[in-house]
Amino acid sequence: MASRDLYEILGVDPRASQDEIRQAYRRLAREAHPDVRRDDPQATEQFKEINEAYAILSDPAKRTQYDRFGEVGTDAGSFGGDASPFGDLFDIFFGGRGARAPQRDGPERGSDLRYDLEITLEEVGTGVEKRIAIDRLETCPSCFGTGAEQGSSPQRCSTCDGRGEVRVSQRTVFGQITQIRTCPQCRGTGTYIARLCAKCAGSGQAEGRREVTVSIPAGVDDGTHLRLNGEGEAGSRGGGRGDLYVVIRIAQHAHFTRRGRDLGYKTDITMVQAALGAEITVPTLQGDATLRIPQGTQPGTTISLRGRGLPDLRGGQGNLHVTVGVKVPKQLSDEQRGLLEEFARTAGEKPSSKKRGSVLKNVKKLLE
Repeated sequence: MASRDLYEILGVDPRASQDEIRQAYRRLAREAHPDVRRDDPQATEQFKEINEAYAILSDPAKRTQYDRFGEVGTDAGSFGGDASPFGDLFDIFFGGRGARAPQRDGPERGSDLRYDLEITLEEVGTGVEKRIAIDRLETCPSCFGTGAEQGSSPQRCSTCDGRGEVRVSQRTVFGQITQIRTCPQCRGTGTYIARLCAKCAGSGQAEGRREVTVSIPAGVDDGTHLRLNGEGEAGSRGGGRGDLYVVIRIAQHAHFTRRGRDLGYKTDITMVQAALGAEITVPTLQGDATLRIPQGTQPGTTISLRGRGLPDLRGGQGNLHVTVGVKVPKQLSDEQRGLLEEFARTAGEKPSSKKRGSVLKNVKKLLE
């Protein structure tokens, strides 16, 4: 494993997201590819270092272990995988073919993408179409995905004769052993590009931007994933596109709170309206509505307006629940104070006209 800091190798911050790490790796892999830097004797080692760093940082579990301990340990007791010094011999004697044959590189599907899209509560109520722009890997417009410069094409690899693998024989204490390995020239593809495309450096892909329309249904929930088939990144070697996942985020509303398809709203009424009853106007997502306040309404009472909430994806409409508070006046005129004192006496209380605070205290007791 490379002794340098892995984040430094990829040129990213330790707090970088997985997307940032992936983009940095792709850029560096194209720049440091031995086919691109044929005159640089350090290219192969640097390319290997980049791949080792990405193999750890792209794996959440390995990345966590590296962040905590500065290295990623291996299980010394395991003989599985490439870490075992005896792996090749076991494959030879018990696998039937010698060393495991490499797989020819075939079509590879493009990566899926994620886009977080914020909408308003009003847009949840009606449904909406949004136009978004995404950055993604496209099939290179210069070489059309072949990776070869215009006027040329990939050629059959002369090292492996197009098989993508080579046989290496060596004499051991067990006799002569033949191993099958991935061709070092074409890396298993069976073809070799003599003149790399200048635009994509032989990758067959190039960065691009595309605008897509997202149809968001009415009543959608926060965190809903909408899948747009084939709107992800382009595949390689003839592989299909990935998908685009749009994650819906609903912005906090200035007045309403949401619980499922129901909405909540708070408003204040006067103590006279609470005592005698009234009709007030309250806002809804569909426009203003009239709310009837029953006589004797207490503070904290919730009154519902049916059908004034959000639509449900399965059908139906939620309700608007209005919670009322009662405002107590902080200042009273002499006439108002006299009327309240009279009301208090008829209610069996003994108000003090000397202290204005006692009047307000009596009123609050009536409302409790």
